[in-house]
Amino acid sequence: MPAVSSAAGLLALLDEPSDDLKRHALVNLDKVVHDYWFQISGSIGSVEALYEDDEFTHRDLAALVASKVFYHLGELDEALNYALGAGSLFDVNDTSDYVQTLVARCLDQYFALRVKEVEGKQDVSIDRRLTVIVERMLDRCCTAGQYEQAVGVALESRRLDKLEEVVGRAPDTVKMLKYALGVCQALITNRDFRQQVLRLLIRLYEGVAAPEWVDIAQCLMFLDDSPEVAKILDKLLSGSEADELLAYQVAFDLVENEMTSFLTKVQAQLDLLAPAAPTAAASAATAAAASAPAEESGATAMDADAAGDAAAAGGSSAAPGAAAGPSDADLNSIAYRVKLDRLRDILSGKTPIGLYLDFLYRHNHADLQVLKHIKGAVDTRVSVTHSATITANAYMHAGTTVDTFLRDNLDWLSKATNWAKFSATAGLGVIHRGHLAQGRALMAPYLPRNGVSASPFSEGGALYALGLIYSNHGADIKPFLLQSLRNTSQETTQHGACLGLGLASLGSEDEEVWEDLKNVLYTDSAVAGEAAGIGMGLLMAGSGTEKAAEMLAYAHDTQHEKIIRGVSIGLALVMYGREEGAETLIEQMTRDQDPIIRHGGMYVIGLAYRGTDNNAAVAKLLHFAVSDVSDDVRRAAVLCLGFVLMSVPEQCPRIVSLLAESFNPHVRYGAAMAVGLACAGSGLKDAVSLLEPMLSDAVDFVRQGALIALALVLMQQPESRVAPLRKRIDKVIHDKHEEVMCKMGAIMAAGILDAGGRNVTIAVRSRSGYFRRTSIIGLAVFTQYWYWFPLNFFLSTAFQPTALIGLDKEMRMPKMGEEGLNCACRPSLFAYPSPVTAEVKETKSKAPTAVLSTTAKAKERARKKEASKGTGPAEAAADKMEIGDEGKDKDAPAAATAPKEPEASSFVLENPARVVPPQVKFVTFGKDARWVPVKQELPIGILVLQDTRPTEPPEFITSQHAGTEAAPGSSTSSSTSRPRSSGSSARPSRPPPAPAPAPPQAEDEEPGPPEDFVYQTP
Repeated sequence: MPAVSSAAGLLALLDEPSDDLKRHALVNLDKVVHDYWFQISGSIGSVEALYEDDEFTHRDLAALVASKVFYHLGELDEALNYALGAGSLFDVNDTSDYVQTLVARCLDQYFALRVKEVEGKQDVSIDRRLTVIVERMLDRCCTAGQYEQAVGVALESRRLDKLEEVVGRAPDTVKMLKYALGVCQALITNRDFRQQVLRLLIRLYEGVAAPEWVDIAQCLMFLDDSPEVAKILDKLLSGSEADELLAYQVAFDLVENEMTSFLTKVQAQLDLLAPAAPTAAASAATAAAASAPAEESGATAMDADAAGDAAAAGGSSAAPGAAAGPSDADLNSIAYRVKLDRLRDILSGKTPIGLYLDFLYRHNHADLQVLKHIKGAVDTRVSVTHSATITANAYMHAGTTVDTFLRDNLDWLSKATNWAKFSATAGLGVIHRGHLAQGRALMAPYLPRNGVSASPFSEGGALYALGLIYSNHGADIKPFLLQSLRNTSQETTQHGACLGLGLASLGSEDEEVWEDLKNVLYTDSAVAGEAAGIGMGLLMAGSGTEKAAEMLAYAHDTQHEKIIRGVSIGLALVMYGREEGAETLIEQMTRDQDPIIRHGGMYVIGLAYRGTDNNAAVAKLLHFAVSDVSDDVRRAAVLCLGFVLMSVPEQCPRIVSLLAESFNPHVRYGAAMAVGLACAGSGLKDAVSLLEPMLSDAVDFVRQGALIALALVLMQQPESRVAPLRKRIDKVIHDKHEEVMCKMGAIMAAGILDAGGRNVTIAVRSRSGYFRRTSIIGLAVFTQYWYWFPLNFFLSTAFQPTALIGLDKEMRMPKMGEEGLNCACRPSLFAYPSPVTAEVKETKSKAPTAVLSTTAKAKERARKKEASKGTGPAEAAADKMEIGDEGKDKDAPAAATAPKEPEASSFVLENPARVVPPQVKFVTFGKDARWVPVKQELPIGILVLQDTRPTEPPEFITSQHAGTEAAPGSSTSSSTSRPRSSGSSARPSRPPPAPAPAPPQAEDEEPGPPEDFVYQTP
């Protein structure tokens, strides 16, 4: 067609009676519409008339021309309507801006309608033509090999049938299922639809040739389907050796999600599925073989197998009266029982907690000199900074069982009185966290002896400490805590017992514990009632129980603000992760006249929608952040944005950036803490850029929040990024004119940066992507330190060791060798920071005595005269040499220095290794590695390893504790390249418990500290 300079002639043809002429005009108008749309728009009525004419055979062509004209006019809805009328002429495969814009508009409309229909349960009418366009888009994506986009469209449109179709068409089904699972976790905000997707993914996973049992178990855990998880574990334990290893890895990954109540149900189901117990003869015959792996002897696998064979051979003699040896069925049953016992130890937390405790003890790099500097800089008469220093020590040694600082400073520690004494004692629970075997014995000096209590503050702190030690694994300590609560009427002791019970029974929904906590609450004691409210929330965490209405009713009845606040926070914990199920309670609490209850309502929103990035929840929090009359409510609203945005930490600084500049200091503090919570451990540059200016804020508590938030963000980051913050913290602590609140934040920040001996970070998500319930709940209660300082110890429940621990099938740590685990970066990049050197006081030297020139000349003449009286040549030469030496500068550096060797670009990691989050991307297993993970996962956490060379004798890491020796004749070797981080025992041996330091006490108030004692490991 020749070039046209106007569309007027073509438009004139539209009025002709012949359909052929009209068709000719429309065909040519479609070719020039993007150039002459402004002329065609004047006659758009004629084009629309042709589309509406049922007798016109080319209505779809008229609709296409009209759609393009309306597109250029900016009327996208009209353009889309006519594009749908164009049918197949609207080519979704076209890459023009027109098509792409209208396709996006079509998808948005379809998605919105489907969400209303599926999630909102509304009766909506969806244009069939919209559905056709979406299905054509899905087909286009699959044809082009863009299966990830197709999965996204299917999930956004809530079309499970299309999701199943896309996964079936993908060449790599497992890869698509993994991608769909990740999208489901990150982007689907509706709880019910998310569960439907997970059930579909489970069904599709089970249909593949090699199911990903780890992912299936994670999905089932989210659906609270413990019987199915137990069946999977039972099936794997009964399979091959590779299946057995995979069962252990599944269990470790489940434990990482911290859903203890769910794992308890799984253990109960496994007991039901286990085969019948073997006969007595078989049990006696294989007792040695079953117990051989449990001994921390470091023997090789070959030695262990030989011992087992010998025990089996001598089985008849071990069981008097047995007519014959054990049958094959008995042997299989016993072998299964051994595997089941190992699995049960993993699910109960015994094995992973022991491994992490051992790792933190051996890799402890906490710098006591930092604490000494802090102690020397703060005024002991100021209780706030004194308690903050004790808190910093607890953070620095969290889980390491090292209490050297407290032992060396008993006089200084004894200055803690009353509630400061309570906090000091509770801090021991953070230091010994996870020491399940001897936790109660460690706290014995602070507990009542023969029914006599030395101090209610020490006793209450000790009960709180027991809760911290046994947090989320308190089945063994719960009866003792219950008995302690029932035997006291002292509100201080009740306070500690309620907090301890809540931590030890976290999420267990125990009715007996509930009744006891409720009885304490109803005594209407302000101190005990606050802890009871929080304890009830911890007990029922995430349950959404109907008892929440009873708690809210009591909050309205009581007159104590502390009780109201404790119950409100408890309600937020009850609604953890309930999402839409918490809407009724949210409406009730956010519309309440009491600002304390509204404050709790903000936490209900934050925890119910934690990590969902839910737009409605964010909008509610922002609304209260700028409109509520209470500063406390506004601060809480901004702070809780951090919980909602945990899944997208990069968005949090952008959303709160304007709030960080608010005129209201409470809002600024909330913005700082929101960024600290959402971006904890990420080292996000946007977060650091937002927080750094707040370090110079005019208000002390804003600077406090900025320091704590920065410490949370920069945990376990390279020292090159952390060093400026350390200098700022040191400056604040040593500034005598700095406000006490700011000093408190600086001291806490110092402890957070070096937490767990510089080996832990804040981890709100597990390796599989699910949120860790204990961590998020601990962070929520930690933020209440604003009202009650002892609650700052809850931060320790969010600590996760940055460890990579490899295990074989018998839970031993193999030595991986040079080709095992490689880190492709400079060793100094993620190394521990250099220790702080003690300050050396310089003594001013006396000024040299002035010597007159005449005196110097007289001495020179006398010296020459003496030299001329017969001094030998050798002595003269020596004299000259001495004179020459005196003229030289003794402090001058040597002229020739050895050149500094360049740093290696990679290095080998030992097992167990410290691997910080930014380092993970550099860590890989060698191509020729003997020990490889049974499942390809991120190289962090606990990995079960498979031996690719089983015929060669293995070597295992042994304990380097005094008194721990390898078994005679074993080939076990211990690593000696790094004395402080060489490894641990074959099984997770508990570090020898250090004797508890003396309880802090006021002078002339209580008896002196108990003498040191050592508990022997049974």
